[in-house]
Amino acid sequence: MDSDEHKRVLDPERDTAALKALTHPLRIQLLGLLRQDGPATASELAARTGESSASTSYHLRVLAKYAFIAEAEHRDGRERRWRALHTLTSWSNESMEATDAGRAFVGLARRRQIEHLERSLARYEADLAAGRLGQEWVEPSGITDLMPRLTAASLTELFDTVAGKLEELTERDADDPRAEHVVFVAAGLPLAAPEHAAPEHADREPEDHEPEGHEVEDRHPADPDPADPAPANREAAGRDAEDRAVAAHDAEDLNP
Repeated sequence: MDSDEHKRVLDPERDTAALKALTHPLRIQLLGLLRQDGPATASELAARTGESSASTSYHLRVLAKYAFIAEAEHRDGRERRWRALHTLTSWSNESMEATDAGRAFVGLARRRQIEHLERSLARYEADLAAGRLGQEWVEPSGITDLMPRLTAASLTELFDTVAGKLEELTERDADDPRAEHVVFVAAGLPLAAPEHAAPEHADREPEDHEPEGHEVEDRHPADPDPADPAPANREAAGRDAEDRAVAAHDAEDLNP
């Protein structure tokens, strides 16, 4: 296991037991909640997840056993509080792909990140509607779905560039009272070209519709849609060339 104060790096050869421990949906969610919202007790996490206190307490002890979390300062002596030891979990995709346990973990972690995005979208909409977020967040918030043609080297460069910029902006805004936690989920998934079969009816007139794989954004900046309450920003992805963050909830934050 290689790690620092910011990042827990998993190796599928050395961290087999830790990987197996983390390949559990509730544990990934608990770790993500601790990373996102700070220290909490088993009872507090049970209320947030809809699980029993006994269940969350057990899974928190497993996370602690493999050094994902540790005891935090207690408010009182009645119940143990837990804190995350790192802000993200990362790994080498190539190394993970080489083992069954690694592939299982990465597949689960990615799907938990998608679920985390869905929960974050619902929370963002509720916070905006309730006035917990100011109107200055409306314009930059959103989701962008693009399909550029890139080489593997270019995709790596894209992630590296965004990771560097994200680190720079995070440092700059660290002490700014206007800053909020921002859920930033990124994906770069190459798709192989489909095998083109001969059409059943070659003489049929083409239908007038958007081709599959067209680019979709919340809205174009020059063509606002008044029905869209959350215009899109330019989503990008931040990760190290050899690792991916879990957020958690994933998080994971897993930012797993």
